[in-house]
Amino acid sequence: MKVIIIDDDARSIDILAERLKEYSGLKLAGTASTGIKGISLLIKEQPELLFLDVELPDMSGLDFLKEMDTIVKTPCRVVIYTAHTNYMLEAFRKKAFDFLLKPFSTEDLQQIVQRFLSEREAESTGMPAKKGGVQSNDVKNNDKLLLSVNGSDFRVVNKSDVAFFQYNSDMRVWEALVAGYAEPMRLKRTANNESLLAIDPRFVQVHQSFILNVNYLMEVNGNVCRLYPPFSHIDYVKVGRTFRKQLTERFSVL
Repeated sequence: MKVIIIDDDARSIDILAERLKEYSGLKLAGTASTGIKGISLLIKEQPELLFLDVELPDMSGLDFLKEMDTIVKTPCRVVIYTAHTNYMLEAFRKKAFDFLLKPFSTEDLQQIVQRFLSEREAESTGMPAKKGGVQSNDVKNNDKLLLSVNGSDFRVVNKSDVAFFQYNSDMRVWEALVAGYAEPMRLKRTANNESLLAIDPRFVQVHQSFILNVNYLMEVNGNVCRLYPPFSHIDYVKVGRTFRKQLTERFSVL
């Protein structure tokens, strides 16, 4: 399957191109350093997978996404390839397939490629694709959550024990605060707010950096969430102005 990379950083292109050689199901059909060149390459190659930077010299990568429907005649999944996490939410709103942060790990790229290949295989065979990330394979019937703690180890926790997810801006990863554990559990770098919110209806985003289990919410005082034990000591989970409405809509208001 054809892959192209659009990025104005030659070093980033070289690193990604070299790693993509490890996947026999993928063929790098070309690279481009500007949006205009990228458009021409898309028209010519009609790839199935695109790695797209968001800060191109002649246009925004997010603006580039708007043109995709008219440029590509066959289904093309877009992976936003950038060092800037602030583009993540907007990228997914514009239907990006995934988000690869620079510098990426082998595990990050492998998860994206495997999910891509799995979905493509499912489309060709008519079988449902396997789910990945931090979700369980059966979200509706399984109250357990598997949290990876490194490349090979993991912990299984109850969803009901997760008080909230918080974004660690220094490490550029989401973390889970779980009852019974003193320290936050760091999630895979591929975890994002979209995948976390999809885990269970009890989770709601209350801030750009916090996704809260509403069953632990006792009150909101001065835009700060006060939680039930064993998290009653935590006083830093805030409710952002743009997220307040979707939080209050979870409750009957008197």
